[in-house]
Amino acid sequence: MEDMNEKSRQECPPDYNLYEYAVIRYVPVVERGEFINIGLIMMCKRRRWLKCEICVDEKRINSFCRHADVEMLRRQAALFMRRDVPQRDLPVEETYRWLTAVKSAVLQTSPSHPGIAVESLDDTFRRLFLELVE
Repeated sequence: MEDMNEKSRQECPPDYNLYEYAVIRYVPVVERGEFINIGLIMMCKRRRWLKCEICVDEKRINSFCRHADVEMLRRQAALFMRRDVPQRDLPVEETYRWLTAVKSAVLQTSPSHPGIAVESLDDTFRRLFLELVE
C-alpha cells in the first residue's frame, strides 16, 4: 500500500492542484429530469479556492422550456454566488459540499467530478465552463 501512495505522489508534481467541480443545472420540471447546464462551481481544497459562474442565456432557456420564468431563474441562480449565510464561516470544501448537496429543486448540481489542474485553476475553470456550459 505504501508503494502505491509513493507512486501517486511522484506522478502528481507539487505545483498541480487537485480540484472538484459540479455543473449547475436548470431542471424546469423536476419529475421529468430534463435539464440544461447554466453554471459551474469548482473548488480546490489545497489552495482554499472556490469559484462559481452562472450563465442564464434567455434565448437558450426559452428554447428549452417555453414557460420558463427567466428572471426568477436568474435570482435563484445568483444564490450560488453569495458568500453569506449559511456557508459564510465554512472552509471552502464545506461550502462546496453545501452548494452541491443533492436537491429536488429546479436548480440542481451534477455529481461532483475530480480533476488535476496542470494549468492555473482559473484557466481550468474557464476551459470547463466553455466546454460544459456555454
